[in-house]
Amino acid sequence: MSIRKIFLALAITGTLLSAPNSSDAQGGAQGLLAKVKGLKCTFPLMAVGTWGSEQPKAEIKPANLVLQFEAINTDEGTAELKGNYGKYDIIVRYAQGYLHFIQSLLDGPLYVTTILEKKTAGGKLKAMYSKHEFTDVSLPGFTSSPEQYYGECEIVN
Repeated sequence: MSIRKIFLALAITGTLLSAPNSSDAQGGAQGLLAKVKGLKCTFPLMAVGTWGSEQPKAEIKPANLVLQFEAINTDEGTAELKGNYGKYDIIVRYAQGYLHFIQSLLDGPLYVTTILEKKTAGGKLKAMYSKHEFTDVSLPGFTSSPEQYYGECEIVN
């Protein structure tokens, strides 16, 4: 066997060994958030988007938003969002260190919360929450333009 064939065989073997395992791609490798049952998230900062007369623009504002997720079941893709007016069933997806909560409202808006398996300086998990919503009239206390919140979550199993 020539040296060239030996190097080729080693290169192919190394590539195969470093490729992700197919069970990992299907959720076999699970991190901290894969089996979590409850989370409490706080968001102290938000960005509000609007369309100006010429171009879109965003404004950064302080926020005081708290979201509580309960009965999280990543195997079934379900969870409950505990709100001021009750509990809401939502969709959950876990993939490669990302835990997504998806709430599609009957009247059109879409809300998405993503929690990362990456810690903040305070030791909690980094999180973002987005509201995809728009109305022509702005009312104080109601979402009328797209919003994205930035914060952190703690596990409350």
